[in-house]
Amino acid sequence: MAFVTGLLLIDASASALNNLGGIEKERDANTVGVKHIQVYGDGDYPYVSAQAFRYWLRTTLEDRFPVWVASPIYREDKIAYTDANPMKWWDDDLFGYMRAPSKKESAKPKRDLNQATETTDTITRVSPFRVGTLVAMKSVKIVKDFGTMSRHEGDPVPHVHQFYRATLKGLWSLDLRAAGTFSYRNKTGFRNLDSVREGLAKQQQLEHLEQAKAYRLPLEVRQQRVKTLFEGMAHLEGGAKQTLHYTDVAPVLTIFAVTKGGNHIFNHVVTTTDRGKPTINTAALDEALRVFADELLSPVYVGWVRGYNDQERQAFESYLANSSAPIQLSHPREAFLNFAESILVAENHHWME
Repeated sequence: MAFVTGLLLIDASASALNNLGGIEKERDANTVGVKHIQVYGDGDYPYVSAQAFRYWLRTTLEDRFPVWVASPIYREDKIAYTDANPMKWWDDDLFGYMRAPSKKESAKPKRDLNQATETTDTITRVSPFRVGTLVAMKSVKIVKDFGTMSRHEGDPVPHVHQFYRATLKGLWSLDLRAAGTFSYRNKTGFRNLDSVREGLAKQQQLEHLEQAKAYRLPLEVRQQRVKTLFEGMAHLEGGAKQTLHYTDVAPVLTIFAVTKGGNHIFNHVVTTTDRGKPTINTAALDEALRVFADELLSPVYVGWVRGYNDQERQAFESYLANSSAPIQLSHPREAFLNFAESILVAENHHWME
């Protein structure tokens, strides 16, 4: 069992990356608020939901990588779902799904057009790719921007939106063994395949893991899907209010490694200085590498953009010069791309088992 376990920071210098819609009882009727956590006695912590981040990554993969095979989406009244065929659709595999049989006609034309997979029973797939909420690393003052629509005759139409300045920190993890492996166990939360999809797995002659009651895609297919996912992380784009704030959501700092377990060994490694600046706590990193030495299966990849907290980066470089720890320091994009290539290396194939 192997997981890619990491975290990332987004530098939101003046942003409103994830909004909650209109705010009731505000003085100005057209007021859009940002999602934030209120901590009593401390202040406001803006955040980006895991759903929003996953949407950014899905969209990046669909837009930038022709090899990525995205599942069609079907809408019925107030529910929406994907085709839920992880053997065919890459995002159904790595991002998970929930699907139940449907007798409604509202989405049938689109299902027929896309030759949707028939569904005979309720199936679910827990996402192998897990994401935490991206939360500001310290409390901030959320401010309001007052604007108007005034390109017309008559009185201007006022509108207001909130925004903030913060560094957002989020955890993420990928279960490498779960990628490309699909269970047919008749247990809630574990049944990825119904009888139709199980038949397709047999028809495609997928590897049958009889004891685990699962089918598995060929190794090279699983590797390609994981590799492309990390290439998407390297080119991440997205976020709300980009017309007004133009925030680069590409990570400015990331740290990750392949580990035997799913526990997050780096959660408390990236902290803030006394002045509130994000940094890598080298004492905490040394402790994590010592305590979890028997669980590390890869080097520790650290991506740090030059120009972002350079003084702290220089201190980290000095630490590396006097350390024997298996750490590779580069730009975040290079870190993700280097790891993506390592997925294909023969000596790392055991990560996927």
